[in-house]
Amino acid sequence: MSAAIEASTSGLVRYENEQAWYGPDMHAKSDWIHTLTEEQLAELDAAVLAEDKQNLDILQLTKDDFTIPSIEPVLKVMADAVLHGRGFFLIRGLPVHRYTKKQSAMAFWALGLHVGEPVSQNGKGHVLGHVTNLGLNYADPEVRGYQTSARLPYHTDSSDMVGLLCLQKAKAGGLSSIVSSTTVWNELVRSRPDLAQVLLEEGFHRTRWGEIPAGQKPYTASPVFAQYKDKVFSNYVRSAIQKAQAMEGVPRLTAQQIEAMDHLDALTADERLHLDMDLAPGDIQYVSNYHVYHSRTSYEDYEQPDQRRHMLRLWLACENGPDLPESLLGRHGVTQKGRPNGILVPGVSLVAPLEAA
Repeated sequence: MSAAIEASTSGLVRYENEQAWYGPDMHAKSDWIHTLTEEQLAELDAAVLAEDKQNLDILQLTKDDFTIPSIEPVLKVMADAVLHGRGFFLIRGLPVHRYTKKQSAMAFWALGLHVGEPVSQNGKGHVLGHVTNLGLNYADPEVRGYQTSARLPYHTDSSDMVGLLCLQKAKAGGLSSIVSSTTVWNELVRSRPDLAQVLLEEGFHRTRWGEIPAGQKPYTASPVFAQYKDKVFSNYVRSAIQKAQAMEGVPRLTAQQIEAMDHLDALTADERLHLDMDLAPGDIQYVSNYHVYHSRTSYEDYEQPDQRRHMLRLWLACENGPDLPESLLGRHGVTQKGRPNGILVPGVSLVAPLEAA
């Protein structure tokens, strides 16, 4: 669908396009879900279980090492939907129950390589991430939410696309939830255009969590929303904005900025807007970091370490991603192909750990 736009009385624009959706409508559909077929699983087995791959580091494996011809069309549909359409897609049925953790990671890695380039997710150079509770305190200024069991407010990450593979569910809780940032924007323009205008301004400073790219400050500043080429893009991590307030050199948030974020957060929590997913082992969720906010409810783990909630994560830089406003493109640096480069810290080598750390 082309990006139909509608002027509001405030002079701001609302967007009627594929990025503007409501959770209950998506819940009633299934065209955003693909379950792997027997043929596709056989291809994955052949690619992942090959004896010559078992002793290789995941970083040694390239796209050419994985021949998956019947899955490639599915990945093309997925990538187009995530990068240029509604902003999310779910692939089901990866056989994590009969793969080792490394083989599951290899399969996830293989699918990712056919979509984009995995980039670093933190200051340790992790291109294969682990979303699991490490027993850390989310209140700590340098602790990120994925390392805890706490509820994660709706937010975006620092890449074109994020993929999550569920290895193990929690004992209770831990639901994944997504919401269209375009729909949130439209609702803001409709209900509080004054606050929508505030969120277009660049004065939202965010901590870099101590993970500082070359030549950068320990914090960055950018708008929450940016209107560009008939779309509205968003990048939002309120916890990073709040934690930056304790940093030297960061201006204090104004009352209007706080009110704007409060209103945004209230909209993301509105059941009319968001879509909840109870990811099962073997499910892979792919989400745009420009048109979708993602979240997770708090959760309770099993006592046994091998039964605790565990997701593998990829941040993907996608060569065929959308053209981006400079406020998003310049935050962390770019890859050789000009896409957002995740969190690349000087002197840190890329690694793909098989255990959370």
